[in-house]
Amino acid sequence: MKKILLFAAGLLMAGAANAQNTTTIKPDTQKIEYSNMLFGQFIEHFDTQIYGGIFCPGNPLSDEDGFRTDVIAAMKELKVPIVRWPGGCFVSSYHWLDGVTNPRVPTYDKAWQVEDPNTFGTDEYVKWCRKVGCEPYICTNAGTGTAEEMSDWVEYCNQTMGKWARLRAQNGHPEPYNVKYWSIGNENYGSWELGAKTVDEWGPLVRESAKLMLAADKSLMLFAAAQSNRNWTMPLLQAAGRYLNYVSIHGYWDSLQHVDNPKSYINCMMSTDGPERDINNTIAILNDAGFGEGKIKIAFDEWNLRGWHHPWHGDFRRGFDLEARRNNDKATTYTMADAVFSACFLNACLRHSDIVEMACFSPIVNARGALYVYPEGLVKRSTFYTLYMYANDLLPYVVPTEEDLTQTVSYENRSTKALDVILTSDKDGKKFVYAVINKDPQNEVSLTLDFKGMGKTAKSRVSAKILAGEGIDDYNDIGDESVKPYQTTLNVRNGSVSIPAHSVTFITID
Repeated sequence: MKKILLFAAGLLMAGAANAQNTTTIKPDTQKIEYSNMLFGQFIEHFDTQIYGGIFCPGNPLSDEDGFRTDVIAAMKELKVPIVRWPGGCFVSSYHWLDGVTNPRVPTYDKAWQVEDPNTFGTDEYVKWCRKVGCEPYICTNAGTGTAEEMSDWVEYCNQTMGKWARLRAQNGHPEPYNVKYWSIGNENYGSWELGAKTVDEWGPLVRESAKLMLAADKSLMLFAAAQSNRNWTMPLLQAAGRYLNYVSIHGYWDSLQHVDNPKSYINCMMSTDGPERDINNTIAILNDAGFGEGKIKIAFDEWNLRGWHHPWHGDFRRGFDLEARRNNDKATTYTMADAVFSACFLNACLRHSDIVEMACFSPIVNARGALYVYPEGLVKRSTFYTLYMYANDLLPYVVPTEEDLTQTVSYENRSTKALDVILTSDKDGKKFVYAVINKDPQNEVSLTLDFKGMGKTAKSRVSAKILAGEGIDDYNDIGDESVKPYQTTLNVRNGSVSIPAHSVTFITID
């Protein structure tokens, strides 16, 4: 396993080693049953995510429908509840009919400037979701598409009458797919997006698209592309909020689109508070627009620490460097920084799980994916194991707590708390699991557990599952997946445990 353990002199410092870090259960507060859709995924027609990723007809590892069986098995390990598709930027020039008519005719993908064979379309996507055991979540073309085209897509998937339902039946699928989750648009606020909209254009388009889509199926759960930016989202809500169930926001905190120079571990840690700021800003906008208290929920339906590398995207006078996209597959990029950041993101969502109901890691396969898929197999990157722990080892209720976390880590003129903590429990409050993240790259950090608040006698040892490489820059690669969780016990001294450096640690108390 390769490691890089270098820090610039004077740029890294931790809070005092004897600092007290405590977590206390808030009295007389209700625990929150969170949605497992927080552990959703995203897949886009970009590079090898679909073709060469989840869909490889003729590969010995693929089934009779061309789906990679090892990918499906890994998705089941993650208990993936929902997958967003087909984009992403791809969708803003995608016309869904190209992916359902026969014969399938390849088209030029204007977003990523390659040819898409259209052999993976709506029918294949829904079939793949059924095999994975997840809900489909379709993002529609609100760039070059129309409100009626979006509504027609709903008809194709969900209606029992009309020409689009008959087309689905002719394609061998007489029963409706009943796709419940639909997003209007993707990042239509961005200059890089084909068919980008102005603030004044966006709200009315969402309103009229929602009306047509609901005319095709009144049971839809509708999303619209939003931001944690009041100037964009407030007019959207004023125009179309009454038709929406969710606002869709996105976040990448290591922007690598044009230059693939990933931030160091400690620099990434300085971004770990970013997701919660975006969540809080969006909650404030919803409240001020009159859609607070869960009337409209938040879907963080694209998120990752690192943005995808695709030089010159958005510069329409310059051609893409397609070969540079291979940089996304460098195993060395996906270290403990990615694993720890991802855990901090999920903790932020869980703390606000009364409002944040969905999150989709972006993407699940290849590019910056938690899975790297190659012709002979796959690699589970460090982020895969973070997602695995959150999907499999937490309990279903978040217990509200108050933290007094005094220890910090710093870099240049920025700092963040060394620890990030949430507490979950079963329905009866008899069993508890702490999710504790130690961002400090070098030092163990002590945390005092609230045994009294849990109604437990203090223990001398507790069971723990820990994800931590030997070093901060450890990574998984073909033939070497040494960054993975291990089971152990932690000593409890005066009610406190020591959390290993650069780790994601789950502590079970029953």
